[in-house]
Amino acid sequence: MTEEKKAIVRDLGFGGLMHIPPLRVHHQLLRELANNFKLGENRLETGYGSFKITPRNIGHALGINATGKPFPQKVEYKKLSEDDKIIFRRFQGKTLKSLTDEMMDIGVGNEEERLMFKRIFILYIQMAFLLPTTINKISPGITDYKEKKKKAIDGCLFALMIIYFHLSENKGKKRAERPPKPWIANWSKEQLVERMNAETEEILVS
Repeated sequence: MTEEKKAIVRDLGFGGLMHIPPLRVHHQLLRELANNFKLGENRLETGYGSFKITPRNIGHALGINATGKPFPQKVEYKKLSEDDKIIFRRFQGKTLKSLTDEMMDIGVGNEEERLMFKRIFILYIQMAFLLPTTINKISPGITDYKEKKKKAIDGCLFALMIIYFHLSENKGKKRAERPPKPWIANWSKEQLVERMNAETEEILVS
């Protein structure tokens, strides 16, 4: 992403996401997170203890505002204005990959392009992290996974992983000793890979 686009992202209040490195998360670790996430309680049971997963600590983990009312489950197309209907049709059926490609390809040389980039980015963030909220997105995705309805897991398990890494790493520390928010900024790519490898090895031998 160009510096111009990064500046727009920061202005939108999502600068914390700039700290997320390109990373391939081991499927074994995602599966373990899913299997140990207690549905209905929004609680992650681990060898380090039980961690309550809330919108607040999701926001702390990624540096985003994850509080407030959830997005509506369904858009009532008939109630949209004509301008909003055009925007709705423009993005209808888009996948996360297609939005990513558009977000990277679009220019931001004029106001119209910058506005379109903002729309694409906001929709991307909603699909990746916020729809309808991260907590509500994780739960049904894990339910379907556990019931064998899906081979993949929906929702932001990356956020769940960062929360787990941070809380387990800093368990028992005083507030002044804990690293600052966003939590993701305190982990380099190398540190994340090292921790993921350690967790995966522990899963495989257990």
